[in-house]
Amino acid sequence: MMVGSPMIPFFPTPAEPQHFSHGERWLFVVLTIASAALFWRRFGLILAKILHAKKDPDFHLRPIAKRIREFLWEVLFQAKVIRQRPLAGLAHAFVFWAFCAFALVSLNHCATLFGLGFLDPAAPIGWFYFYFAAVFALACAVGIAGLFIRRFFVRPRWLGEELSWGSGLVALLIFLLMAAYLAEFFVTAEGPAARALWWAHTITLLLFLPVIPQTKHLHLVLAPFTIFFSRGGFSRIPPLSGDEDFGLVTGADLTRLVSLQAYSCVECGRCTEHCPANSTGKLLNPKQVVLGLRGYLNEYGPASQESKKLPLLGKYNSQEAVFQCTTCGACEFQCPVGIEHLPILVGLRRGAVNTGAWDDAHGAKLFLALERGSNALGLSATERDRFVEKNALPIFDGSQEYCLWLGCMGSYDPRGREIALALVRVMNYLGVTFGVLRKERCTGDPVRRLGNDLVFQQLAGANLEALTQNKVKKMISICPHCVRTIQEDWKEFGTPPPVEHHSEFLARRLGKLPADGGQGKIVFHDPCYLGRYRGVYQEPRAVAALAGDLVEAPRHRERSFCCGAGGGLVFLGEETGERISHVRAAELAATGAQTIAAACPFCNTMFQDALTARGQGALQLLDIAQIAAKCLPE
Repeated sequence: MMVGSPMIPFFPTPAEPQHFSHGERWLFVVLTIASAALFWRRFGLILAKILHAKKDPDFHLRPIAKRIREFLWEVLFQAKVIRQRPLAGLAHAFVFWAFCAFALVSLNHCATLFGLGFLDPAAPIGWFYFYFAAVFALACAVGIAGLFIRRFFVRPRWLGEELSWGSGLVALLIFLLMAAYLAEFFVTAEGPAARALWWAHTITLLLFLPVIPQTKHLHLVLAPFTIFFSRGGFSRIPPLSGDEDFGLVTGADLTRLVSLQAYSCVECGRCTEHCPANSTGKLLNPKQVVLGLRGYLNEYGPASQESKKLPLLGKYNSQEAVFQCTTCGACEFQCPVGIEHLPILVGLRRGAVNTGAWDDAHGAKLFLALERGSNALGLSATERDRFVEKNALPIFDGSQEYCLWLGCMGSYDPRGREIALALVRVMNYLGVTFGVLRKERCTGDPVRRLGNDLVFQQLAGANLEALTQNKVKKMISICPHCVRTIQEDWKEFGTPPPVEHHSEFLARRLGKLPADGGQGKIVFHDPCYLGRYRGVYQEPRAVAALAGDLVEAPRHRERSFCCGAGGGLVFLGEETGERISHVRAAELAATGAQTIAAACPFCNTMFQDALTARGQGALQLLDIAQIAAKCLPE
């Protein structure tokens, strides 16, 4: 008969047989061993490939508290999964939470076979837990059915054209498992239906285990480790481990973290969906880059003779695709299983550049300009000297509060110079002392992202030496790319002074800046290197709001769409597909705003070209420093 609650007897609990024959117990043992053996047959090979990959040179667990917080937030609470794709994410979260809730139910289920069940349905705690699990079982059944319909019938394009029958099988097994458990609430323990459901529950579990390593659902096992063992920072490019390390050239260069991430991919396509290159008809597909590494590992492994010779770019990944990345970080930000796409893409670029396999005329010109000169635009350093002298910019002598880092755009680009001078005017109005270096070289951002470590090291070293000699204590820059490179990438070669973006500087002084709200609607474009890379969203908006009413583009904040300049692409150009800058400029213009506000000189230049090409050159395009300067009294 059905067992009810001791307090609410008409509420039944799952009915499971209490007596099993010796034959049934032996059958269970044999099936369990077979299931575990089939699981290990595949999973053992994968684990060996990961462990046989070379160690990551910069891996450490510090700070451990931060890792634990991120693990709890992203794994147990499924926060990123839900926030970035709410409906599908919530469905996936309920499947995950149901499995967590089912852990005790399944253990108790198997223990009952040997008379060792520990969840007593007659006890309040046992009764409560069975219903607790039932709620999640129902939510899981609905969620997995929704995910099945989405993958096999709705099929968003970023999931890919090929149907994943492994996903269909796993979805079926999960649904049957939940259905079998829920059905146990409606049968009697002594009847044959209860025994049939018990075995259906058991066989479903035993079938599910060996299927996991054969499908993308291997992420159930690996993703928690991928998230916990991350590099500890967004898009953090690892250092090379010595003179013989040229980046990701062959399979022998794949590290444990990269290998772990390759096998953790859940193939959800979030990275593809948000990739600006892929969205504008280019070859790059971040998901396929990761799956390409997995395919390489499956065929050659990380330590075979073939893997030591065969390049990573070729059969499984395209060199052209890898060099179409703008390093905007949207792929890495969206990934729900902790895959760090940018270190992988930059690693592949390193391998191609440092071994001479990449032969691009624009890239070679850029590298030569930075190796011989001071800036990525290839202009003479005297051009900067004339600009500084003409505008009477003070030279930093150690007595001023800030060293104003002009960067390549602020020193040489006409629009970048206008932004720098607007910031100078605001700083003078605020009474903040500052100066510029007499000599300044490019931070190395474009060559760092393109994979030329030799030139980057030369630039970083020369700049660090200049800052030390000039006793610079604090820096400010109009360029998010410069800020990121100084703050993070230079640390490989020394200790840079604290540096902040001008949006942060201006936002802290809003009370001292006048406002002029009569300039209509303003739409702010979030630069990738300010938003996703640094998490700075509100500060530039607060400055832009000095001049008008803010409106938001459809894609904003962490979902902002790239301008197309990052990753060195502003110097390489776009050879295929629609221009990324044109897509974003059209989206910003469609908001009906009278002013497009930017906070990056690269974004500013890209959008000006795009608006001019679209016949919208009259639309006002201003940096937030220019907006603040326009509000000042004459």
